[in-house]
Parts: sequence; C-alpha cells; structure tokens
Amino acid sequence: MPKIAAVAVLGFGMALASPQQSRQDAILGCFERCRSEASHSELQSVEIANLERECVRAIQLNNGTFFRRVLSDDFVGTLSHGQPVNKTQWIDIVQSPALKYQSFTISAVGVRFYQDIAVATSIWSFSGVYEGRRVTGQLRAIHVYVSGSGGWHVVASQATNLLPPMGQPL
Repeated sequence: MPKIAAVAVLGFGMALASPQQSRQDAILGCFERCRSEASHSELQSVEIANLERECVRAIQLNNGTFFRRVLSDDFVGTLSHGQPVNKTQWIDIVQSPALKYQSFTISAVGVRFYQDIAVATSIWSFSGVYEGRRVTGQLRAIHVYVSGSGGWHVVASQATNLLPPMGQPL
C-alpha cells in the first residue's frame, strides 16, 4: 500500500505542474496504475493463500505430489520440534504411512509481499493417529515464497507448536 500512495502523490504532483488537460490525463493515469498494482497484489495474495490451502490438503492426504511442484530444490524447513529438513525429507515425512490425519485445517492466513518474495503465515490445526497413538495439535506456520519463471516456490518453512501461554516474554 505505501507504494500505491507514493505513486498517487507523484501523479498528483505532476498534475499540479501541468496544463488542465494533461493534469486530468496524469490523474487518470495515476489512478489506473494504482488500481492495476492493487489488483495485481490482490491476485497474488489469493494465489499464495490458495497454495497454503493446497499445502494443508496435501498433508492431510499424505500426498507428496504438491510439494514436488511447489518446494524449491534448495528448500530448507524446520519442523515443529526443531528438526531441519530438505525437500526430499519433507516429502518423505508427508507421505509416511505412520501418520494418518482425520482432520487438518488452516486458519488466520496472512500474506505479505516484498518485491518477488511472499511471506505467508497461518495456523494449522490437526488431529490424527501417529504410530497407533492419537495426536492433536496446533502449529503456527510460516512459508517464504519466491516468484520465478516457474511461478511461486517455497524456499523456507518454519512450524512452531502453539502451547498454552506460559507467562514468558520470548
């Protein structure tokens, strides 16, 4: 949004320094650029949010196909218990028959952009069976996407268990 405001201010400044007709053209051009940029950003936000939902669905189905397409070859992740993983390790964990989810949902999806980088945050809630034991939990997930010629790819991921508040600052 700050970028849009800067473009608008620049457009208005140009409009004030020009004759009447070109002033109107400058204002209209500015609004068109702002609208186009905002629409592009909104479309990208929707695209990243959809990728986040597809991610959760693929995990619930123990399906690694989605991750082969979306994770970058040099992907680095950290699981909720601190274990570092690469792309191959992540896919192996997702496809493991030791874990079956009854439910896996996503909420509180947020997306921020930094040029060709998107940072997505969300809350994952799940229940299932792991090695015969019932498991449930909530995680805060963060994914860093980079836009390239093949679309958006996740280059980094971090999951953190959400525990009851413990009264500590960090």
